[in-house]
Amino acid sequence: MDEASYSLGIGDVSYLPNLGDYTGGRVKNCSEEWGERISSPVAFRSATLNWKETLVGRKRPFVGRCCYVCSPVSREKFYNSSIPSLGLRNVIYINETHTRHRGWLARRLCYILFVQERDVNRSMFCSNMSETVLNQSRVQKAIEDVAAEMSPAGKPDPKSVGKVKRKAKKILQEMVASISPTMIRLTGWVLLQLFNSFFWNIQVHKGQLEIVKKASSEMNVPLVFLPVHKSHIDYLLLTFILFCHNIKAPHIASGNNLNIPIFSTLIHLLGGFFIRRKLDETRDGKKDVLYRSLLQGYIEELLKQQQFLEIFLEGTRSRSGKTSCGRAGLLSVIVDTVSKESSPDVLIVPVGVSYDRIIEGHYNGEQLGKPKKDESLWSIARGVFRMLRKNYGCVRVDFAQPFSLKEYLENQRQKPPVGQHRLEQTLLPAILSTRANDAVNGNEAAPHPDPRNVADDPSRRQMITDLANHVLYTAEKCCAVMSTHIVACLLLYRYRKGVTLSVLVEDFFSMKEEVLSRDFDLGFSGSSEDVVMHAIHLLANSVNISHDIHGNEFFISPNTDIPAVFELNFYSNGVLHVYVTEAIVACVMHVELRSSHRDGSPEASSGTISQERLLRTAANLCHLLSNEAILALPCQMYYQVCHEAVQRLITYGIILVAEEDQEDGSPNLVEQPWENKLPNHLPWRSEEEDEDSDFGEEQRDRYLKVSSLPDHQQFTLFLRKLLGPILEAYSSAAAFLHGFEGPVSEREYTQSLHRYLIARTEKSVALYAESATLCLAKNAVTTFLELGVFQVRKENRDCVLDLSSTFLPQGNRHKLLEYIMGFMEL
Repeated sequence: MDEASYSLGIGDVSYLPNLGDYTGGRVKNCSEEWGERISSPVAFRSATLNWKETLVGRKRPFVGRCCYVCSPVSREKFYNSSIPSLGLRNVIYINETHTRHRGWLARRLCYILFVQERDVNRSMFCSNMSETVLNQSRVQKAIEDVAAEMSPAGKPDPKSVGKVKRKAKKILQEMVASISPTMIRLTGWVLLQLFNSFFWNIQVHKGQLEIVKKASSEMNVPLVFLPVHKSHIDYLLLTFILFCHNIKAPHIASGNNLNIPIFSTLIHLLGGFFIRRKLDETRDGKKDVLYRSLLQGYIEELLKQQQFLEIFLEGTRSRSGKTSCGRAGLLSVIVDTVSKESSPDVLIVPVGVSYDRIIEGHYNGEQLGKPKKDESLWSIARGVFRMLRKNYGCVRVDFAQPFSLKEYLENQRQKPPVGQHRLEQTLLPAILSTRANDAVNGNEAAPHPDPRNVADDPSRRQMITDLANHVLYTAEKCCAVMSTHIVACLLLYRYRKGVTLSVLVEDFFSMKEEVLSRDFDLGFSGSSEDVVMHAIHLLANSVNISHDIHGNEFFISPNTDIPAVFELNFYSNGVLHVYVTEAIVACVMHVELRSSHRDGSPEASSGTISQERLLRTAANLCHLLSNEAILALPCQMYYQVCHEAVQRLITYGIILVAEEDQEDGSPNLVEQPWENKLPNHLPWRSEEEDEDSDFGEEQRDRYLKVSSLPDHQQFTLFLRKLLGPILEAYSSAAAFLHGFEGPVSEREYTQSLHRYLIARTEKSVALYAESATLCLAKNAVTTFLELGVFQVRKENRDCVLDLSSTFLPQGNRHKLLEYIMGFMEL
């Protein structure tokens, strides 16, 4: 295979089937002509011959480098300048060249030979873990403490100790994994068959895997893989890829919802261990000391024996398509193990995973408020058979550069203490004051976690939360943008009323160039027309295909039914992280320019805005939206990331800078055509440029203006629309506060708010139907909690909400509503 095809993300093009192999020659809701077109081998062959359309010879961005602030030493390890040029590999394309054998028989048995030759044996994995954990001093003490509570005398007696030990053994029986090399090989062979039947390809970057392989063999410390969580396939996908590259299989933390008879045995043999969703609490609301000590002892013993781990920091699969904020959970156990030097060090590996289409299809039922169905063996079997009848396109897995947890913790301890500013302290002054930019934006900090979740040591808890968000920010940065993400985004936020195929293809090409220019990577390549057709096929249930008014061209429009819009929004959110800070800047420029016109300020006549004022207000909006996306690394200020977003928009000519020394006092604003908005060679920002950045140095304020060119105006409108559903959900939640009748449980209030959002959509009151998702309702309630809108008290295991004294007056609730609505496109 030639290196060019690898580097473009498709692998061996001779292996790929044509579209007709799995479409059956038709797409739902489209004409005979469209069905014939996408099933034509000629059409797809033109794509395979045209992979070099724009990307060959271009240096692709190498995503996932270590943070040069928090882990500068790790940043230089395992990395060299040749790594980015190694290209991609399709891991499910296996032929005789991947084995030590050749010939007719080897070609027909290549899967079996490949699996048999993988380096996996029992000596790699630990054994007798249950007994080892039970004999730990921490566990023995926990058993005695629990036995003492059970005993009437208040002291442990043999009977109560024996009872607690039996309970501990039962917990460990469910928890402890017992990896079987034979089962891993067998599963590897089965997955090769299955993945080839419902995925076109599974692409990985060979340079990234080389770094991970070096780290696993040279550092002599355990690796902890921390992937984003998009689908149930994530569990198998990472183990399969590591197995294919002779890297030791990790022990995988799985929710106990997957502890299903027969299926649970298989998971144990593949390295999975089951944990509770809430580690500390029992049914009576007290801390489960025994369970916590067993889990800590098990994780600590795994790390001591240099076993690899795989943990999903988000806790559950993303129902919105966005990466959620991290949870401390198991990560706190790993941090404690390294802090106490029970393990000398741990290498953290963030992992990004991107799907053309997830096997679950969508989460529309849950987003509409339907209860989540419990997993069962029958539902799993039915899901596998359903998958075999479909094709889910391409998958891309990216491994970020591993970094030392010990180095990260040491750097955090050396930093001067920063005051922990909660959202209430940071944003409330801006909301309740008459002008949004009156708030002090000095020592910014990430919003403090909800006080209900803070451990005995808040600074330790905050450090672990920052680490989790640091990892997830890097993992999201790694996530490649897929074709379905771009098409869904364009249909929802540029062409909601529909667009001809030719225009959609043109804008698809432009957007993929924009993604690359922002140091993100793509999970596809090929001629734009064929890739767009492929994406439309995968999104067929959510789009309508017809002819334009002249009957000469296909007309593509999004389906306006609520479930269809929810599904498109899920995939569109896969590209949101690329534009989110620019979208925030665009929204703020819009509101500040309108405000200056109302106030009759001097800038109103020229249509300019102070950059300082813009950045301060944008930082406040970042705080408001901090539960929707991880907008910055914990070591960065929101002011800084907004400054970088403004600089990008200036570079692309979308924002113009007024020259300061004009004789007539009017700003001199030079507009550039849209075609020149991207640098000619798309240079990726280098480490030297980061080090030489003049950000933070004292600079004179300058005045900015949005370009008046139609294409630039259209682009800023697109950016504002990206945040439209979120801002509409939050403003609707603020309006819902006016009728608050408390006290009420948080769960009940969230459900009531969600019903209100759904009702607005069904009555066609909402501008964006996707603003009614359950995820947005939950995030709005969480944001209002952190903002101090509610006061919270615990009743048993429920959180009961009531309005805080600050927001008891209707006037302050109205100010909150006005503040949020000010950022919306009207």
